[in-house]
Amino acid sequence: MMISTRGRYALRLMIDIARQGEAGALVTMRQAAEREDLSVKYLEQLGGALVKAGVLKSVRGVSGGYLLARPADQITAGDVLRATEGSCAPVSCLEDGAEACPRRDQCVAINFWRGLDQAIEDYVDNVTLADLVQMG
Repeated sequence: MMISTRGRYALRLMIDIARQGEAGALVTMRQAAEREDLSVKYLEQLGGALVKAGVLKSVRGVSGGYLLARPADQITAGDVLRATEGSCAPVSCLEDGAEACPRRDQCVAINFWRGLDQAIEDYVDNVTLADLVQMG
């Protein structure tokens, strides 16, 4: 499984906002883009998806910006990745809404893929933004 640029940048953005939020500051996409050396336009796209997913909150106005929708210890890496990547499934036949593989019911490897998927989900859902801020 390969996490795309969307997922990687979204996680960096959320960690940046969590760090700044410790001081109670609202973060603009321009500020985050400068600190993370990323495109403002790209971060704005990600911000929309993260707001829609309920992990980021947007404050409009002259002194507006973004802040976490919940405390950093209540937002997981899995929340962020699913908001931008969709599924974290290692194979397409396990994704929600995916066309069923014609061999899915006879697949000799399906239990392996399910186990790997569960291990990935368990890991990303047990690492919070607070943990990631501390790791950095």
